Amino acid sequence: MTTEPSSGAQILSRDMAFEILTNARRRYTLSYLRSQSGAVSIGELAEVVAAWENDTPVELVSSKERKSVYTSLYQTHLPKMADAGIIDYDRQRGNVRLNERANELDEYLYPASETSNWSVYYLGLALVGGFAVFCRILGMYPFTEIPVLVYAGLLLGSFVLLSAVNLELIRRDKNGRQ
Repeated sequence: MTTEPSSGAQILSRDMAFEILTNARRRYTLSYLRSQSGAVSIGELAEVVAAWENDTPVELVSSKERKSVYTSLYQTHLPKMADAGIIDYDRQRGNVRLNERANELDEYLYPASETSNWSVYYLGLALVGGFAVFCRILGMYPFTEIPVLVYAGLLLGSFVLLSAVNLELIRRDKNGRQ
C-alpha cells in the first residue's frame, strides 16, 4: 500500500514499510543490496542471506540452507519487495537490485539520525551558556556587566524554548505520518 503526496509521487506507507521490515530475510536482503553497486543474482543473494542467518561463512553454507533461502526469496520475499517498489526484480534473468525507493525505509531503520541534530543544538546551547556563566564568575569584562542570575535565567529560558520547539516538531512529525 502506498499513499500519494501532493507532488504526485507515490510514497511508501508506514504499514507497508513495517511489513517489509518485519521479516529478517527481507532486512538481510536490503542490507546486502545496499552494499552492492548493481544487480546481483538471486543465487548470490541466497548464499549471503543463508550465511547471515546461520552465522557462518558463505563457503560453509550447505546446499539445503541455500536452497531453502533461495526458494523463499524467489517465491515470497522478492516479489513482495518488488510490489512495494523497494527493489527491481527480474525473475527471468534471476537478478535483483535495490532502487531509490528503498531510501524511504531509512527513517524506520535509522530513526536516531532524525534526532541527532537536536543533540547538537542542546550541546551548543549548554556550551555557550556555560562559557558565559564561567566568564562572569571569573570576572571577565563585559560578562561582569550582567548579574550571574540573569545569565542563569537566560540559559534556563533558552533550554525551555528549545525543548518546546523540539517537542512541537516531534508532535507535528508524528501527526503527519499517521
